[in-house]
Amino acid sequence: MENMENSAAELTPGETPPAEIVYPPKYTKGDEQNNIWLRSLVSLAFYLMLGYYIFHSWKMLLLITAIVAFHEMGHFMAMKAFRYRDLGIFFIPLLGAYVSGSKRDVSQRESSIILLAGPLPGIIIGIILYLLYKQNPYLELAGISYYTVSIALILLNLINLIPVYPLDGGQLLNRVFLDEESVLSKIFVFASIGFLVWFAIFGMDNAYPLLIFPAMMVYRMFGDNKLHHIEKKIQDAGINLDMAYEDLPDEDYWKIRNILIAEYLPFKDIPPSPPYEYCDKEEKVHAMISGLMQRNLIQDMGWSGKLVVALVWVAAIASPWLLHLNVLRHFGL
Repeated sequence: MENMENSAAELTPGETPPAEIVYPPKYTKGDEQNNIWLRSLVSLAFYLMLGYYIFHSWKMLLLITAIVAFHEMGHFMAMKAFRYRDLGIFFIPLLGAYVSGSKRDVSQRESSIILLAGPLPGIIIGIILYLLYKQNPYLELAGISYYTVSIALILLNLINLIPVYPLDGGQLLNRVFLDEESVLSKIFVFASIGFLVWFAIFGMDNAYPLLIFPAMMVYRMFGDNKLHHIEKKIQDAGINLDMAYEDLPDEDYWKIRNILIAEYLPFKDIPPSPPYEYCDKEEKVHAMISGLMQRNLIQDMGWSGKLVVALVWVAAIASPWLLHLNVLRHFGL
């Protein structure tokens, strides 16, 4: 605007001043929450269809689905309590599920609670059901023995506490005990990729579908490198990304949009502005710009808090063996 004002001041008599650019409002989505839950239901339908093809037993499939859903509801409720937005639960056939949500200020303390809120309730309930089974071996839940339900609850949630990224235990280690931007954190992620590849190929029979996890992690790392390049381009243009999307000026939205069109291959077919018009990929542009808005990780846990988290974590992993319940032996592991 300053350049425009200077040029206007130097106009000769009778010359028409340049028109001031009026930027349309930045793109905003409609009722996204309804769309999120629709996608959640669709993912659940695919999860059940493929799961039945594998298990050929509705009882076992519904038991595993219920355990996975209960686990993710723990994450969901914790994230909702900490006011995450755009929350949804998405099921991945044969692999599990995850909760998505967004929040600008991410706290270590909140993250530790959210990550533990998934596996801890399942382990606790599994132990309670096992103790009830010991008192009465004939107890059943929907025709399934308390014994089977308890072992499945404990085992599936114990697996999630293993310190391998992107499991809950790996995210907990990376978020709370490592600096996510540090070299040590990157080494940990690479080590996790290597372990997952080894486990999918050699660690367990018919575990090849697990290769999707390291593949997605490698793909994300390449994507993150590209995003860092785009972020630098945006910052070099004098645009501040350290704010919430709602606070982003309309002018900056259209400037960032042009940078994305120039730098991001999937947007190459979008005509740059002006004219300032939305396109059929505008929702994807909006999602990417929202993702570029910088997240603040609040380092709000001292060593005493980290020690408490570590003790809870270790106690949860060790609890079945402290109760003389060897869950791995029951599955031949």
